[in-house]
Amino acid sequence: MTEDTAVSRMPKWLLPIAAISALLLVILFALGVLGGDKKTEAGNTEVSGHTLPDNAKTLKVSSQSEANVLSWQGTIHSRLAVKIAPKLNARILELPVNPGDHLKKGDVIARLDDRELRAAYNAANAAYRAAQAQATQAKTEERRIIDLYGKQAVTRQNYDAVLAQSQSALALANQASDIAQQSKVLLGENVLYAPFDGVVGERLQEPSDMGIPNQPVITFLKPDDLRLEVAIADHCSAQLKLGMTVKVRIDTIGQTLSGTVDEISPEIDPQTHSQPLKVRLPKVNGLQQGQFANLELGCQAEQETIVIPKSSIVHYGQLRAVRVVDGQRLHIRHIRTGKDDGKQVQVLAGLHDGDTILVEGGLKP
Repeated sequence: MTEDTAVSRMPKWLLPIAAISALLLVILFALGVLGGDKKTEAGNTEVSGHTLPDNAKTLKVSSQSEANVLSWQGTIHSRLAVKIAPKLNARILELPVNPGDHLKKGDVIARLDDRELRAAYNAANAAYRAAQAQATQAKTEERRIIDLYGKQAVTRQNYDAVLAQSQSALALANQASDIAQQSKVLLGENVLYAPFDGVVGERLQEPSDMGIPNQPVITFLKPDDLRLEVAIADHCSAQLKLGMTVKVRIDTIGQTLSGTVDEISPEIDPQTHSQPLKVRLPKVNGLQQGQFANLELGCQAEQETIVIPKSSIVHYGQLRAVRVVDGQRLHIRHIRTGKDDGKQVQVLAGLHDGDTILVEGGLKP
């Protein structure tokens, strides 16, 4: 029976298995797992041809206690952020501000059509003057009837009627005065002013649009009074107190700032088991409303960890390794890393307390 005949009689489902098995054997031979007299110690690979250089800088690693820092992402908001909206229905005539404009308190934000308000004010003022004239006339009649009644020249009925008429005229005059004053106040609402020194955030309407109560024309904020709004796990919130200093990492500007806990919500979300809080931030260039930031808290028990200089790590594709010193020889040992602050890197696996590694020595991977 020839080899071709044996292959043709082999069940078709065995062919892929046989091919994969042959490939695995080739890989194992290439790695030296099969067919070699020596086996490399697990985790170490000797740097071929390299001994420890004379000018080498080494480091004996040791575990150290550090807080198990957790991070929660939140958003930066201005403490003073408002939406400016008219109180009455009126068409917008002028809107001379744009996003990013810096305004002083009292600067004009928008002017509204005041023709209807002015007409209402004029009518209310005219009604007040008429009521005031009637009240003055009624007061004169009241003094006259009092004098006549003292001389017993009029009846008690006439006396009471005149006094009642005078009091009614005075009440109507006061009511008309209140209406005129209210119309005057409403007339002043045709101009929207900046409530404090700040910056225009968004421009939400345009001239000729209809201004509607509770429909904002712009958003307005104070750019130098910012705080982080974030929700953290309830098992961490118990340690927080008002006025406590915390760390806030802002990747956008590449800085970690010291903030102050400014507000803690008294309620915990039953679904997420998180508690909202607000952290006041210092004035820093580049810090803006809407940026993301991370609140970092060491709210769990301290843990033993090994930290090494980032410069001591060598890269093999996606793998990370260090050069371990054994006597005067160097071995490559792959490691698994954790937190990285740019200078120091946490080692999660691959190194042990007491190991010595090469930090500097002029060797290349």
